[in-house]
Amino acid sequence: MVWPMTSPLPRTDLPFSPAAERNQHAILDTLRRVLPPQGHALEVASGTGQHAACFAHGLPGWLWQPTDFNADLLPAIAARVVQAGLANVRPPLRLDVLAPPWTGDGPTFDAIFCANMLHISPWATCAALMQLAARLLAPGGQLVVYGPFLEDGVPTSPGNLAFDHSLRTQDPAWGVRHLGDVTEQAHRVGLRLTQRHAMPANNLLLVWAQTDNPAP
Repeated sequence: MVWPMTSPLPRTDLPFSPAAERNQHAILDTLRRVLPPQGHALEVASGTGQHAACFAHGLPGWLWQPTDFNADLLPAIAARVVQAGLANVRPPLRLDVLAPPWTGDGPTFDAIFCANMLHISPWATCAALMQLAARLLAPGGQLVVYGPFLEDGVPTSPGNLAFDHSLRTQDPAWGVRHLGDVTEQAHRVGLRLTQRHAMPANNLLLVWAQTDNPAP
C-alpha cells in the first residue's frame, strides 16, 4: 500500500550509500538498452534516492516515482531530487509491498524497478513484488530487478557466498535468493524472465515481462 508524504525541507546531511554510488552508472547503461525512450517508472525500495536521481537524470524521457518502506527516508529522497534540479521525479511515497494493494482504477507503470531488496527482506516480499508488478504494469511493461542471485549451473562467487552467510547471520529471514525460486513466483502471476544481464560485483539485472498465461 502507498501513503503520500508531507513536503520536506531541503537537507544537506543526506544519507549516502557507497554501493548505490558504485553501481548506479552500470545499471543506468543497462536500463538505456532495456527500456524504451520514454515511459512512467515505479521504483520499489528507493533507499537513499541516489538511484532515482541518477536514473531520472540519465533517462529524461521517463517520469520516475520513487518509493520506500521506511518513511524516514522519504524527505531525504525528496531533498536529493530537489538538489539535483530534476523535474521528472514525482514526490516519493511510502510503499509496503506486503500491505493491501492499490484498488480500483489505480496508476499503471511502463516499468517497475527494484534494486537490492529481495535479499534484505523476508522471502514473502518476493511474491508480493511479483503480484504488485502483475497489477500495476501497463501492457508491454517490464519488471526490472537488480541484485545478487544464486543460479543452477553457475558457480557462486566467494563474495556472494560470504554475503549470503552475513545476511543470514543478521536475520534468518534474509539471504541471497535463488533465481529459480524468484522466477517461479513471477511465473505464478504471469511474468516471464526475458533478459538476464551480468553486472559488476557478481550482480544481475533481470527483466520480467507479462504473459497471458499465469501458472495455476
